[in-house]
Amino acid sequence: MRTPAPGSEGAFAPVVTEGGVWSRAAEVLLWQAPYNTRVVLLGTALLGAAAGIVGLFALLRRRSLTADALSHATLPGIAAAFLLASAFGSDGRSRVLLLIGAAVTGVLGVAGIQLLSKHPRIKEDAAIGIVLSVFFGVGVVLMSVVQQGEGGNRAGLGGLIYGQAAAMRGEDAALMGVLAIASVIAALLLAKEMSLAAFDAPFARATGWATNLIDGVLLGLIVLVTVAGLQAVGLILVVAMLVVPAAAARLWSDRVRTLVPVAGAFGALAGYLGAGASAVFEDTPTGATIVLTSGVLFGVGLLVAPRRGVIAVLIRRARARARYAADHLLETLHELGGSAGALELARLRRERGWSPAGAWIVERSARGAGLVRREGESLVATERGAARGRRVRRNHLLWAEYLVHAADVAPTHVDWSVDRVEHVLSPELRERLEASLARRGVALPTEDSATTTGANA
Repeated sequence: MRTPAPGSEGAFAPVVTEGGVWSRAAEVLLWQAPYNTRVVLLGTALLGAAAGIVGLFALLRRRSLTADALSHATLPGIAAAFLLASAFGSDGRSRVLLLIGAAVTGVLGVAGIQLLSKHPRIKEDAAIGIVLSVFFGVGVVLMSVVQQGEGGNRAGLGGLIYGQAAAMRGEDAALMGVLAIASVIAALLLAKEMSLAAFDAPFARATGWATNLIDGVLLGLIVLVTVAGLQAVGLILVVAMLVVPAAAARLWSDRVRTLVPVAGAFGALAGYLGAGASAVFEDTPTGATIVLTSGVLFGVGLLVAPRRGVIAVLIRRARARARYAADHLLETLHELGGSAGALELARLRRERGWSPAGAWIVERSARGAGLVRREGESLVATERGAARGRRVRRNHLLWAEYLVHAADVAPTHVDWSVDRVEHVLSPELRERLEASLARRGVALPTEDSATTTGANA
């Protein structure tokens, strides 16, 4: 392991072994790294778990932007705590004092957002923007005062702005872990109440729940996680720890009971892997690496999540398009294929406007589903395909009748919706539409009639 710089004994430093990057990575991730590195890995993993769980409830309650405002609101507290401690002859670099100052102004930021939001002329997003900009501006001014003072350049406050896990000692990691564990316990104990306020706040208020108090507790937990993460990722990037793992978990489930452990696991994994990567690669900022790891987890979920992932969405859309095309094919065979339900491929392509490649794909899909079969240069509907073709045609006519005469839609604008909404009519509505079509002399194919010949048998 690299020798720490003078005066930084116990600090977190990149692991350097003779085996190269892969050996260093295995040493870190398999918990074989030196003690101080393991302490930081554990602390950042706990911070990630807390940020993931608390951030999930903030996301569900639509308070993610509030987390950004609160993280910036801690800056004046850090600078003011240093100045006050130095004025009274105390050590202004004490992590406990700096975090207390950050927590105080963070709470003031929460109160400011809530008070401003109650003003009829100020919306919540405007209140958040006001608190974020004003508090951060005050913090920048105070930081300039700190830098101009005696010993200001050695104050080390920049590590709390951008994160500096490399300077983290065992007691710093322990404090971060304690704050993170306290946040997790509080969030789990109040999970039911915060979920109720997130999903149905009017019902919660109507049944006697103090939603303002619940929101206050949630914002307090955001402040606690923000304060805990200042040393590791800094006040600028800590909001990413609150938002990204929660958003990643949201891609995988709709149930809060599942989302809570998933968000915590994603946050912990991001903290552990990000800090581990920072230990393996020299001169890599820990906070930024943790945030980038969170982004990778989100990107993976965005691609492969089973319901909301891009791949799953594309597959569902492809299947839907194939189903629509097969319905068009069967409807055309029913209308133009005669009693045998057969039609030449060339004519079928002309009627539907399909390209040769598109027609081949539709044919293969319908044949694989057992709806049609190939006979020479013609397609023939099977018994099941013929029944579906009659049903599609019947629903097509019913839907067109509904849109034109009940929904007052022009006949030229009917087909687009018919192609996609052929199976949404209730039995009662279908009976009324059938009667309307019968009065106008429009013949409907019956769902149980046979169109058949030996070719369909």
